[in-house]
Amino acid sequence: MKLRYQFRLYPSAPQRNQLARAFGCARVVWNDALRIRQDAYKQGKPVPSIVALAKLVITEAKKTEDRAWLGEVSAVILQSSLRDLGTAYSNFFASKNGTRKGPRMGPPKFKKKTSRQAVRFTKAARFSITEEGALRLPKIGDVKVRWSREIPSEPSSVTVIKDASGRYFASFVVEAEDRLLPEMDLDETETGIDLGLSSYAVLRGRKIASPKFFRRQEKKLRHAQRKLSRCEKGSNNRRKAKLAVAKIHARIADQRRDFIEQETTQIGRESQAVYLEDLNVKGMAKGERAKSVHDQSLGRFARTLEAKCARYGRDFAKVSRWFPSTQLCSSCGSIEGPKGLERLKIRKWTCSCGAVHDRGENAELNIRREGRGIVAEGRPDT
Repeated sequence: MKLRYQFRLYPSAPQRNQLARAFGCARVVWNDALRIRQDAYKQGKPVPSIVALAKLVITEAKKTEDRAWLGEVSAVILQSSLRDLGTAYSNFFASKNGTRKGPRMGPPKFKKKTSRQAVRFTKAARFSITEEGALRLPKIGDVKVRWSREIPSEPSSVTVIKDASGRYFASFVVEAEDRLLPEMDLDETETGIDLGLSSYAVLRGRKIASPKFFRRQEKKLRHAQRKLSRCEKGSNNRRKAKLAVAKIHARIADQRRDFIEQETTQIGRESQAVYLEDLNVKGMAKGERAKSVHDQSLGRFARTLEAKCARYGRDFAKVSRWFPSTQLCSSCGSIEGPKGLERLKIRKWTCSCGAVHDRGENAELNIRREGRGIVAEGRPDT
């Protein structure tokens, strides 16, 4: 399977200038090609292919005075920008025709200079890792890398990213084999997962407390944003204040990402089978608790957990969001649990059969039983 390995880069001042030029050139090539396609569509002419676009916006453009500076960067990143444009159009048409799964995709848009920028180098660019551990990029040089782990195989491409907080990263795409873990007793190690807000997740025998990374930094973020709003547009003070806000957001995102990676790894290692409730996260994020839902990042947790279960050789199943895991009594099977908005405040309830249930633990047991049936019967994930 293909995985991404991301490492921090520390380019020198001249290398940062070269990267800024590369970001700008890739953005210009994208916009020029998009404009040509849009004009051809409006005039009723055949849409030029990627090869024809490459000749127009790269090869021929370098010979003109207005675009001669395109030759100062590697041609590979310009060609990658065109391929990305072709992929964006393919996704748009597939989404429009209904052949693409997932959210609907709109047509490609013109790119602006934003806080986050990226360029991709493929094998054709002949990037390499030197014996000293630096990343050698064409027309940029040897960039210092902070290696946190070894790359399992030779990377097929590397994307250089500059985030909103001014940090640089190298994201490698590599082929990695599945790390199958030893099988464990299914009856003892299978678990259901009830995701929520008061507790991040309730598993078999333990609960994961909600970290609330955004809430903890909210006061500091509010102060930084208020300072930013008072700065004059275009001033150096505004640039500094904007960077301070971006650094707070980056810290929150890093903490959340690290938390999800650690918890999903632990779940994959200690569970032979994992059954997860398929929540409508987008719908949840539109209500009164939208800020808390975004802070939890439940969708990212579910995607990461599913990918790691596949790599570790663990069973994974999603239980339908319409399954009444919270309202169903795990003892007698009757649906008598709290309903409506008040159910969010009720953490314990008593069934008519006399069983007293913890809301999260009862839901986890019901999800576990339903997920076990999905895997045993070979039903598709819902």
